[in-house]
Amino acid sequence: MQNQIQSILEQLIAEGNERGVQLAVYKDGKLVVDAWAGVANATEGTPVDGETLFPIFSTGKGIVATLAHLMVERGLISYDTRIAEVWPEFGACGKEGITLRQALNHSSGIPHMPRGIGFKEMCAWETMCEKIAQLTPLWEPGTKVEYHAMTYGWIVGEVVRRVDGRPFAQCMEEEIKEPLGINGLYMGIPDSVEGQVAILEHPGAGIPEVKMEGPETVPSWMGPLYDIMNRPDVRRACIPATAGIGNARSIARHYAALLPGGVDGISLLPEHRIRLATERQGPEPGSEDSPKQWALGYQICAAYPFFGNRVSTFGHDGFGGSIGFADPELRLAVGFTRNLYGAEDKRAAIFGELRKELGL
Repeated sequence: MQNQIQSILEQLIAEGNERGVQLAVYKDGKLVVDAWAGVANATEGTPVDGETLFPIFSTGKGIVATLAHLMVERGLISYDTRIAEVWPEFGACGKEGITLRQALNHSSGIPHMPRGIGFKEMCAWETMCEKIAQLTPLWEPGTKVEYHAMTYGWIVGEVVRRVDGRPFAQCMEEEIKEPLGINGLYMGIPDSVEGQVAILEHPGAGIPEVKMEGPETVPSWMGPLYDIMNRPDVRRACIPATAGIGNARSIARHYAALLPGGVDGISLLPEHRIRLATERQGPEPGSEDSPKQWALGYQICAAYPFFGNRVSTFGHDGFGGSIGFADPELRLAVGFTRNLYGAEDKRAAIFGELRKELGL
């Protein structure tokens, strides 16, 4: 399996469909694929290896969800606890009844970013939490699902911080990275790993940004979106919903630890908690920006359409093509990263080969 996947990745690089790419796969608790190809920095020709770090955008939301479920499992909060009970300031402007469940399933009604901010404010955790606490819901919380592309991370992340006491990045470090021996997953990188982070490219670079009217889920001042993760300040900030940085090995290992039996004897959550965490949530999506079925922070059919639309998969994908997911029925966990954004999406070829090798 390793050789076949390696060959596919190298072919995609040679054809110009990818610049740098990684794929890691756990099956039955064992790392069966650990493949990479291409370059992390086209200008300098820096080759990708297994330790190369890639910006993963919303793929990091799955990590955020795991920490929230860990807090629930420990009895520090419940899914139906009102967020204002642990974060009183959040209850302002009609948000007093919003629950952790509604934050996790994107129905809280505050997908829009605060107005009048820029990168300086976005990179400051306390500032963003203060401003989000003053937002007014765009709809009655719990009545409609619409993707909270940016705000999800601060809402759920601050809840984790409030009930646990540790800064979000520290909590991730101590609860996920250290137990699993992961060294390739960050919500805000240290200076020491800057040289390991891939540079994102887009063949359409230079396209004028589009100004939008009204509340913006992803503000136009952030555009072009791919390029924000080439900024040193954003790379170093803890922005859990969209600025995660990691490698395929670490993403896959996180999901392997959510499968029955875990990985190397380590389970991040018990099976009963995973069942609750991956139950489909209502209401129906309110826009085409939310095409997938939502569980509590995870996407169901997470690998759709690349993995046969299996309803047993859960995880999260990210802008530009990164993805992490688990399939408990297959005892399978996958992590995928790339750095050429906007090119023709060839993930179907990669995952098609993986399905073939698994006999699916």
